[in-house]
Amino acid sequence: MKKFLLLAIMAVTVQMAVAQDYKKVQTNLLLNKYEDAKTEIDKVASDPKAQGKAETWYWKSKIYAGISKDTVLRLKYPAIMKDANDAFKKYAELDPTLAMVKEKGAEGYFDMYSASYNSAIKVFNTKKWDEAAQLFATGIFYIDDIIKNKWTNANISFDTTSVLYAAYSFQNAQKMDEAAKYYAILADHKVGGENYIDIYKFLATYNTNKKDEAQFKKYLAIGRELYPKEAWDEYEIDYMDKNLSLDQKTSVYDKEDAAGSLSEIKYLQFGDVFVNVKNKDKGMDSTKSLSYTLKAVDAFKKAFAKNNQNAIAAFNVGVIYYNIFGEYDDRYAANIRTMQGLNSSKTAEKDPKKKAAIDLKLTDQKNANMAIEKPLMDNLDMSVEWLEKSYTILKNKSARTNTEKSVINKTVDFLANLYTYKRDRVRGKDAKAFDAYDAKFKEYDALHAKY
Repeated sequence: MKKFLLLAIMAVTVQMAVAQDYKKVQTNLLLNKYEDAKTEIDKVASDPKAQGKAETWYWKSKIYAGISKDTVLRLKYPAIMKDANDAFKKYAELDPTLAMVKEKGAEGYFDMYSASYNSAIKVFNTKKWDEAAQLFATGIFYIDDIIKNKWTNANISFDTTSVLYAAYSFQNAQKMDEAAKYYAILADHKVGGENYIDIYKFLATYNTNKKDEAQFKKYLAIGRELYPKEAWDEYEIDYMDKNLSLDQKTSVYDKEDAAGSLSEIKYLQFGDVFVNVKNKDKGMDSTKSLSYTLKAVDAFKKAFAKNNQNAIAAFNVGVIYYNIFGEYDDRYAANIRTMQGLNSSKTAEKDPKKKAAIDLKLTDQKNANMAIEKPLMDNLDMSVEWLEKSYTILKNKSARTNTEKSVINKTVDFLANLYTYKRDRVRGKDAKAFDAYDAKFKEYDALHAKY
């Protein structure tokens, strides 16, 4: 009985001693003697029994946060901010309702937020992106608790600046998943204005690369809502191009084209998708490849129909026809070379039967070129028509972009080549046509590199 009584007396004595130590901690805090308060709380925290008390960690977190906020003391205790953060987490673990904070004050949370934010800004300005990102994230943790528990009178739901800087820092640190998490906070609150459009562009690109259709569509829709004049169609086509099969892309195009819901930009983007099919799928047969090339022509023409001042759309149509013409011309020239070889063989051949066989081959080659003649000239004429449309639009522009300058310079060179071909085809056959085509050749040839 005496032993139990003795133990009880000892326990009460220890509790009184700890309570007395807490009073020393509070007294030093009241006098703003943070280092003395740190000494006292460190003594308390060294006692295993005190380590299980929320009060120990409340005071430790508050004191350490106060030291973290002091730029001079923070240099003296370089690990203080991390230690403070650990103390806050331990306190919250032991007092999940944060009852002591609500009773004794949340100054530690404010100090921790202030210390983290100010340190983050300094580090951010030195472009230490990862360190800045982590500091901003720490500050956000504390300001979120402050706002959630209504410890501030400020009418805000989150700290926009800290979140933006955290996202930007993580992005520069190449930690895209973390950057996306913070950009998404801003986007979910529909933060808008001139300086925030890149948030939605980032999320569109990020979710495209992640193949996350739901998130892509969610943030694209918000981007369209806040910035209706931005070219969001380009991001939509980019998503489809990277994540849909060719058959799926074709199906989307055909469906939206039939519904009349495709914009000028979407037609342009789909045109780019289709014209590049042959480059991406080298194993595709020529017939199917040509069908996609012609589908690209259809898309570019419809883009031009939406805006008849779209010189790029007209140029793209002209270039596709130019390339198809070139393919026919190569075949035409190959057939001529074959016929020349056959004629040489026929001249040297003495055997009548073999000569007759050569004649049959010559007839086949002539028929092949006759079949090529019409599509060759049709594509040539279509190329001229659309390239001249592009040239006329750009020629009349007072100010051209670098892309437009490149396009108009290529256009006049292509047109000079095409009129050379047309001229040489009628040489010695139609003097009037020859002179007309020669004049056009000279007109465009004189414009080489002029723009």
